[in-house]
Amino acid sequence: MEYFAKQYDIAVIGAGHAGIEAALASARLGCDTVVFTINLDWVGNMACNPSIGGTSKGHLVREIDALGGEMGKAADKNTLQSRILNLGKGPAVHSLRTQIDRRAYCEYMKHTLELQENLELRQAEIVDLRKTDDGLWEMHTALEAIYRAKCVIIATGTFLGGKIYIGDVSFESGPDGMFPAKQLAASLKALGVDTRRFKTGTPSRVNKRSIDFSKLERQDGDKRIVPFSFDSDTEIKNKLPCYITYTNQNTKQIILDNLHRSPLYSGKIDGVGPRYCPSIEDKIVRFSDKERHQIFIEPCGENTEEMYLQGLSSSLPEDVQLQFLHSIEGLENCQVMRTAYAIEYDCVDALTLRPTLEFLNFDGLYGAGQFNGSSGYEEAAAQGLVAGINAANKILGKEPFILDRASSYIGTLIDDLVTKGCSDPYRMMTSRSEYRLILRQDNADRRLTELGYKIGLISRERYDAFLNKLKLIEQETERVNSTVIAPSEALNDVLVSRGTSPLLTGAHISDLLRRPQLDYQALEGFDKNRPDLPFEIFEQVEIDIKYEGYIKRQLAQVEEMRRLECRKLPNDIDYEKITGLRLEAIEKLQKVRPENVGQASRISGVSPADITVLLIYMEKHKI
Repeated sequence: MEYFAKQYDIAVIGAGHAGIEAALASARLGCDTVVFTINLDWVGNMACNPSIGGTSKGHLVREIDALGGEMGKAADKNTLQSRILNLGKGPAVHSLRTQIDRRAYCEYMKHTLELQENLELRQAEIVDLRKTDDGLWEMHTALEAIYRAKCVIIATGTFLGGKIYIGDVSFESGPDGMFPAKQLAASLKALGVDTRRFKTGTPSRVNKRSIDFSKLERQDGDKRIVPFSFDSDTEIKNKLPCYITYTNQNTKQIILDNLHRSPLYSGKIDGVGPRYCPSIEDKIVRFSDKERHQIFIEPCGENTEEMYLQGLSSSLPEDVQLQFLHSIEGLENCQVMRTAYAIEYDCVDALTLRPTLEFLNFDGLYGAGQFNGSSGYEEAAAQGLVAGINAANKILGKEPFILDRASSYIGTLIDDLVTKGCSDPYRMMTSRSEYRLILRQDNADRRLTELGYKIGLISRERYDAFLNKLKLIEQETERVNSTVIAPSEALNDVLVSRGTSPLLTGAHISDLLRRPQLDYQALEGFDKNRPDLPFEIFEQVEIDIKYEGYIKRQLAQVEEMRRLECRKLPNDIDYEKITGLRLEAIEKLQKVRPENVGQASRISGVSPADITVLLIYMEKHKI
């Protein structure tokens, strides 16, 4: 018999990476919050890679931290190995990636939720979601409890209608053998939520004792470790190495011989898989000219022998998986602990969401994470944070929180999802941002900490420390702009050895730093009055100086973009009545309901000519 349990301000369905950030943000902003999860042991689980960050994803984590989110702190506390990727390229694409102790990370996040004021963590399966006559959202659990909330955030990950595929074997399931959210999927469809099927997958895990490491390339962490959190108080150490091996022609042939047994190619899987993270069988087919594919062997934790095989995601039958694994150098005798699988799940069409991640047609209902069609822990956490802030702001009567494309990768991610939509699981990449030179991971705090403070998620103490950092950057910039280094034989030897011309007269330190071949380290012995400052101060000053011209040019582009963003579009505008708009543009504008002209200009199918027509219409009607 059903019974009424409790009412909250905000309910979060799902306690993965999106649900965690959503729940913490809303609770920290003073809203009475509950987060539901099918299994408490799954809080913050890493169903795929035991890692945080990576190319562009590291940017997201640092932005989450700068706004007051938790993922960066959790990663720093549970790091096994830390590396900055793409160091051979410019700072815009430098990305932090850390191997994470998987179970320790879950424990940290679960405990963080348990300790948070205004937050309740409940193991319960939500099987029905409906809107009451008084405007509240009502949730029914499998144990017949009824909960109500003013706002609900759906962060179901891959649980919603989850189905596992391993060769000919398929069964309803969430990731890692958890129960799927089958009844909730049906409830959302009955409510009128527009869902579709996506697919993702994960590789096998093998026992470390069964790997021949003498045949593998060892990969150690960086000597200078950079934390994710700008407020980190954790001493981070490289505890475990990673390893690299490769597939070979034998591996390729085994997969090709059994391709007919893959549900991906036999037509059993309906869901669309991630374009930028294909299974090994998909890679073999799509890149048939490649002789081998790189495999990273990564530890899952400090107190487990499980090793993760990055690059070997598969839905082939278990016997075929064993065959191709044993064909790979170093894995000839590996013992599989967890079999690779593909999982198909329901997600929403993100075009039905506002930039706040609230549904266009369901007041007080929000989506976050893989439910919105994205992939990746970092993308999920970023959306969860934004959804949590906006749900709280709605409850508290505050303005919506919207990040534009020039402010952050988070803004780019959400704008892409709600404006362009996605035909396959969306993955963040640096190439998706047209402003990546100013959206670097190293300056995420300079871009977003003040916002985090104004929202209420950054403490006064942390904000004061941030202001002091800005002051030190300003002082050091003034110093290098006014300090002259005289020419000397020793200095010129360094300059010539670095491939740049020697000095004939004195030069400002800033002029020397502008040379591509030079950096602070090269000038260390000649800069006699250099202050004792943290590395990140010198890093910021050097980047600002080296890329000053490019940054100014990009800021001018941002100004033009924001001019269009300021032209707000009424939510009730009838695009069918605007003479001159093409039919495709009318259809897309009616569906997306853009917030402003800038967002309208980025909708696929809306041309510059359509924007001109729209602007003329707005001028004529004084909009």
